[in-house]
Amino acid sequence: MTDDPTAVAPTERGRFSRPRRGANDTGVMRWLPGLQTLRHYDPAWLRDDIVAGIVLTTMLVPVGIAYAVASGVPGINGLYATIIPLLAYALFGPSRILVLGPDSSLAAVILAVVLPLSGGDPMRAVALASMMAIVSGVVCVAAGLARLGFITELLSKPIRYGYMNGIALTVLVSQLPKLFGFSIDTHGPLRDLWSIGNEIFGGGVNWIAALVGVSTLAVILLLKGNKTLPGILIAVVGATVAVGVLGLADRAGVSVLGPLPQGLPSFAIPWIDSADFAAVLSGGLAVALVSFADTSVLSRSYAARTRTYVDPNQEMVGLGAANLAAGFFQGFPISSSSSRTPVAEAAGAKTQMTGVVGALAVALLLVAAPNLLQHLPNSALAAVVIASAIGLIEVKDLIRIYRVQQWEFWLSMFCLAGVAVLGAIPGIALAVVVAIIEFLWDAWRPHSAVLGRADGVKGYHDITRYPDARLIPGLVLFRWDAPLFFANAELFQERVLEAADKSPTPVRWLVVAAEPVTSVDITAADILAELDNALRESGIELCFAELKDPVKDKLKRFGLFTQLGERAFFPTLGAAVGAYLEAHRVDWVDWEDKHPS
Repeated sequence: MTDDPTAVAPTERGRFSRPRRGANDTGVMRWLPGLQTLRHYDPAWLRDDIVAGIVLTTMLVPVGIAYAVASGVPGINGLYATIIPLLAYALFGPSRILVLGPDSSLAAVILAVVLPLSGGDPMRAVALASMMAIVSGVVCVAAGLARLGFITELLSKPIRYGYMNGIALTVLVSQLPKLFGFSIDTHGPLRDLWSIGNEIFGGGVNWIAALVGVSTLAVILLLKGNKTLPGILIAVVGATVAVGVLGLADRAGVSVLGPLPQGLPSFAIPWIDSADFAAVLSGGLAVALVSFADTSVLSRSYAARTRTYVDPNQEMVGLGAANLAAGFFQGFPISSSSSRTPVAEAAGAKTQMTGVVGALAVALLLVAAPNLLQHLPNSALAAVVIASAIGLIEVKDLIRIYRVQQWEFWLSMFCLAGVAVLGAIPGIALAVVVAIIEFLWDAWRPHSAVLGRADGVKGYHDITRYPDARLIPGLVLFRWDAPLFFANAELFQERVLEAADKSPTPVRWLVVAAEPVTSVDITAADILAELDNALRESGIELCFAELKDPVKDKLKRFGLFTQLGERAFFPTLGAAVGAYLEAHRVDWVDWEDKHPS
């Protein structure tokens, strides 16, 4: 049993209920989970949170700097994007353990905006990236307040795998030049690979820098599964010490981070040119989508493990608040971290106080020892980012998807190709369009069936699956497996008329088995009225069975209920069949169990 005051116990049905809130946890307090946690904070947790925060700091510093450089902004801004957002999420975030900060999944999206617009000016790059964070924050907060936390659920798993694999490929390619100690003009992942190959085989590699970078990458990957040894810290410290002690920056031309500015981030409004706003807006929207998709999945996973409830709308607000904090304090867009969160958990984190301690420790580093990392080689930073990008790549589950449903696998490959060929932001936009098309297609061209009575099997079943199923003379039982709306209403009409035409006996009643119909819009209602008139002219009565009450209420508002009459609606399919048999003398044995148990 957990000692977390917001934890929940399973109900009698084995599900989790929402956490109990205090009498005053309403209004503004509802949107400040951090204050609620503080009110119920157990002093016994403080030691664990402090220790976990110090352990977490060992990862916050190197990855914050690495992802900043990968995003096209100075390394110091990665630490700025760590300190204030962690404090903001501790106040607004609902998860008790989630760690937010710069993330490799956003690096390609940020770089796609910053690199072409900044013109090599680091201050302009920071302004562009900060404004992207503000756009992302505003979008997330607005969506959370509007209770739109379900939006990312519209992205199917294959589509998410596709664009994330594409982003991972983009990030990996963008870091290879830094890993090998040279630079190229970037033109997209595929053309960049050609340029990288020319540099490698043309003698452009700084082999000392490459040795440092590859060694750093090897150590990170070898220690990745070890929960007791901090692989990133060991690799980065080792590379920094080696470069500093051997003087490789001066003797071998190894590029290093250099001294960091001393002091804490200050509030600043990121001013950008009006001509840049369209690109920043599209980039901010892409960041909001990717970051919340990742954050919602990670948040739900840890909520299930800790048996706590996390409101997805509040999660959006928390993520948005953290991005706003990053944007107004010289940071850049952030997301949840699937690498730092497990570190906090393994170190014994109890609450978001762990993140607060981590933020304060990073701040102390900037105030007291900003030169500590001046010999950190850029090839080692590239190795950190590449290791993270490799972790984004999904292969195992895609193989499973290929085995069970190949078209979804190729859909994922299409999204991957979109990101790789078009770039991160257009590729993500393409993935969203594909997701909408996939969502609509299932409802646009849904399955429908004529039902019959199969001997030995209770109920009424699709006659294409049960070819020997018997049809009731003069009665067509038609099932429609989707909501009825403007995109499929005419198809519904066509299939109903087709079912009536193909009936082996003259049709008197046509009953729609409507349990799968969860909604009807005005367009579909008008077509239902037309269908009813057309069937009446042919002497056929249109009826519905198992129609849900909310849908029936809509039909009443549309006036269709009055047109059809209450006698046309039946609670079950059996009731409809019984009423038909009572109204018409039909030679029919309804059901015989030829396989008694």
